[in-house]
Amino acid sequence: MGLVHAEIELINGRDADDFEDGLISENEIRSMTVRMNVDSGAIMLSINENIQHQLGLRTREMRPCQLAGGSYVDLPVVWPVMVRFGKRKSVTGALVLPNDAEPLLGAIPMEEMDLLIDPARGRLIPNPEHPNEPVMALR
Repeated sequence: MGLVHAEIELINGRDADDFEDGLISENEIRSMTVRMNVDSGAIMLSINENIQHQLGLRTREMRPCQLAGGSYVDLPVVWPVMVRFGKRKSVTGALVLPNDAEPLLGAIPMEEMDLLIDPARGRLIPNPEHPNEPVMALR
C-alpha cells in the first residue's frame, strides 16, 4: 500500500463557537481545505506552522515528541481544531510541525469520524458498516 492522501477541511474551533454564540459572522470563521497524508500509525492530527498561522490557532502547550530516528523534539500543540471529511467531523488538538511540513491525519480524528483507509483504492472512506453516520466504538 502506498501513501494515502485526502482533502480535509480544517476549521478554527474557537471561531466556530464564536459564530454559534453570535459574536462573529459565518464568513469570519477561519477555515481551509488541506491535502493531508492519512496515517493510521500517527496518533494525533499534525499540521504545520503555515496552517497554524492561517487558521489563527494559539499554541496551548509544548509536548515532547519522539521522531522516527529516536530523537526527541518539543512541538507546539494547538486546539480546538475542527476536522471535517465529507459530513463527518471531529474536534481535536493538533501538533504543529515546523515550516511547511506535510500535515498528517492521525488515528484519533479518524476513529472519531469512523473513517478507514481503503488500501485497494488508496483512499480514505467512511466505515462501510456505518455509511450514513459515524459510530463510536466504546469497547
